[in-house]
This record gives sequence, structure tokens and C-alpha cells, in this order.
Amino acid sequence: MALYVVQLRFDLAESDRRMAVRPAHREYLTELKTAGKLVVAGPFADQTGALLVYDVADEAELRDILAKDPYTPANVAEIATLAEWEPLFPLS
Repeated sequence: MALYVVQLRFDLAESDRRMAVRPAHREYLTELKTAGKLVVAGPFADQTGALLVYDVADEAELRDILAKDPYTPANVAEIATLAEWEPLFPLS
């Protein structure tokens, strides 16, 4: 398994559309957390984006997960960063 960090960027002009999709997005994230695929996630305080850490087999699995996220077909978030992550200190 590998850890990946994803930074999403939100267009503040599209906040109403994103808010309409957010309940489905959060439900999906809850399912991923329960399945052990999502380590941590949350929006930035200024609502300009979010940071998510995934524990997946590889980038292909992560891209499949991201494609199924309700934010993707709604086109309300842009991937600003997607990178494999090697944390210096363990997540606990």
C-alpha cells in the first residue's frame, strides 16, 4: 500500500453547485474511510480547497477512486496536487 496526498482546489464562484454535491461527496468519503482507503480529509478554513490522504495500492487505484467521487462528474473541484507521500512521522 502507498499513501497519496491530493489537494483539491475549489472555484469560489461555484460554491453553490459544490454545496449541492457536498453531501454525496462526504458520504462517499465516509465509505472510503470505513474501507480503509481514506486516512484523513478536510477542507481548508477559507473554503478554497481541501486536502485528502489516501492509502491505496497504487496511483491507478487512486485515480479510479477520484473518478467515482461525486465532485468529479459535477466538475466542482480541480486536482491541484496528486503525489505519493512518504511521511516522516507515522500517522496515529
